[in-house]
Amino acid sequence: MTGPTVLTIAGSDSSGGAGIQADLKTMSAFGVFGTTALTAVTAQNTMGVTDSLFLSPELVVRQIDAVIDDLGADAAKTGMLGTAEVIEAVAERIGRHGIPNLVVDPVMIATSGAALIEENAVGAFRTALLPRARLVTPNIPEAEALSGIVVDSMESMEEAARAIHSLGASNVLVKAGHMEGSATDVLFDGEGITRFTVERIEGGKLHGTGCTLSAALASGLALGLELTDAVVRAKAFVTAAISETLGMGRGSSLLNHFVTVKTD
Repeated sequence: MTGPTVLTIAGSDSSGGAGIQADLKTMSAFGVFGTTALTAVTAQNTMGVTDSLFLSPELVVRQIDAVIDDLGADAAKTGMLGTAEVIEAVAERIGRHGIPNLVVDPVMIATSGAALIEENAVGAFRTALLPRARLVTPNIPEAEALSGIVVDSMESMEEAARAIHSLGASNVLVKAGHMEGSATDVLFDGEGITRFTVERIEGGKLHGTGCTLSAALASGLALGLELTDAVVRAKAFVTAAISETLGMGRGSSLLNHFVTVKTD
């Protein structure tokens, strides 16, 4: 296989539905080669997270160095980082290696409600990592945590996107998964707002949608898509994966990452 490489810097999900496992499946579906820097090991399934272990910043950095020194990266995404020390170390390495097309998924709370980030790490997100991001993809609770704005309408989604952009991220995509009504995400690029609407698929809690979307976005950018085209393609992939959820597990539904997607 030849073609773009995409690095995911994220945690492991033992159920295979989120984290680096979902990232690698998504990257394969987009036809890019996925590499990994593991930040945490979790014991989890579709019903929740029962335990987790964060890896040391030194080990995370060594993984990034090993991958970049040999295989490079046309894009990267971050997921579960967990601690301020890991966030700061990852941000420094991304800058040192000049990794382009960084998509930051600010993973803070699992679908089950379990905290996936230490309390003191939000500040490190704001000051160290967001300025490195070409795109940050918060859901509603994450947008509220990063912006300090209560998000309960389309107008407040746009306000939060502008506030997060002011922290240094080049582009901000606030996701509407936690809102009622149509699934309309808002993108702020520093100049204007673009809205992306797809039909909302009802069916209860889902597992791994944020990981899948950010991996799809990073893959699209690695393939050379313009940002808005990458968002359209990524949302189409996630929508298809949701529409064909797997009938497995007793908790949140698992996405079907084996849906086909055209990348030409």
